[in-house]
Amino acid sequence: MAPLPKKKRSVSRKRRHRTHIAATIPHLIVCTQCHSPKRSHMACAVCGTYNGRQVLDVAREPTV
Repeated sequence: MAPLPKKKRSVSRKRRHRTHIAATIPHLIVCTQCHSPKRSHMACAVCGTYNGRQVLDVAREPTV
């Protein structure tokens, strides 16, 4: 059997405990090559470049 809490955690205490769990909106920047929005420190999904270099091959279709 799993251990059980000794005392009830009140609603306000529970919500205050979970305040850091909230979802955040990802920060977007503009790609320097194709000018489409992308996440910072990630390769661009449209043109496949990162830091001025081609790192992803986006010309071919993904195989399933």
